[in-house]
Amino acid sequence: MMMKSIRWTHHMECNPNRPRLKVIVIMGATGSGKTRLSIDIATRFPSEIINSDKIQLHQGLDITTNKVPMQDRRGVPHHLFGEFDPNIDISPSDYRSIADSRISEIHRRDKLPIVVGGSNSFINALVSARYVADDPDLCSASAEFRYNCCFIWVDVAREVLDEYLSRRVDEMLESGMFEELAAHFNSSGDTAGSCRVGIRKAIGVPEFERYFKCFKGRGRLEEDSAGRVVYREAAEEIKNNTCQLAEKQVGKIQRLRSTGWDMHRMNATESFRAVLASDRDRFRDCWGKDVLEPSLKIVKRFVDDGDC
Repeated sequence: MMMKSIRWTHHMECNPNRPRLKVIVIMGATGSGKTRLSIDIATRFPSEIINSDKIQLHQGLDITTNKVPMQDRRGVPHHLFGEFDPNIDISPSDYRSIADSRISEIHRRDKLPIVVGGSNSFINALVSARYVADDPDLCSASAEFRYNCCFIWVDVAREVLDEYLSRRVDEMLESGMFEELAAHFNSSGDTAGSCRVGIRKAIGVPEFERYFKCFKGRGRLEEDSAGRVVYREAAEEIKNNTCQLAEKQVGKIQRLRSTGWDMHRMNATESFRAVLASDRDRFRDCWGKDVLEPSLKIVKRFVDDGDC
């Protein structure tokens, strides 16, 4: 399959005199609670949410890519979730134009845009005033922004987040991820060596490729010992790759912070310890005290005074 890409233009991109629009940016590693915080904020301020996760932009594999289900959005408008063809690549430059257009539309509705997601190269492309196209190493990052940005970083201690991510993979597999991947492999014909574009880059697709290549019972889990072994190996690989992704994302956030990005760090570690202990009451207390309440104060000041 030939790699496809798209290029977008937007008239506002060429207007250096437009007023700097207010934008909330919620950053953090995969699984750190960014989505929960964005919805918590959006239900208290007139806001709309814009996705900045490069995989969640694509249609399909909703469980595998952890798209927030409609019933969990609590009536908050969400943008750029599952809107694009699964067989195309969207570059940081593409995203810069696409998301800029949505930000302008949201402001015209007198709402506050909340950009949330783990693809820091996309966030850098979107907000940087001086952006070098498609720089994968964030070398062009600076503290000059084309919006009035308020950055909130949801952080979780690595060992706690790793344990949570591993448990989450098991829960996803038990909640339909395996069946979703089976349907994907049946419909797409993915095989070893398939061109990795679009949704095929999602963690879970390459890891389960061997399973669905080896076993003909593609719609169900093979119960023999060989099938179980390959399944467990794929699940462990997903866990390892997810934890490695989280580590890389935090590293990129720290690099952006070192260039002058003024981020408000919210330590959600105790909240996640409560999740791992299945203590819902303690989770609510810790999340409110450590993450939600300080974030709401920051957002209120930003909305009222433009000062983050």
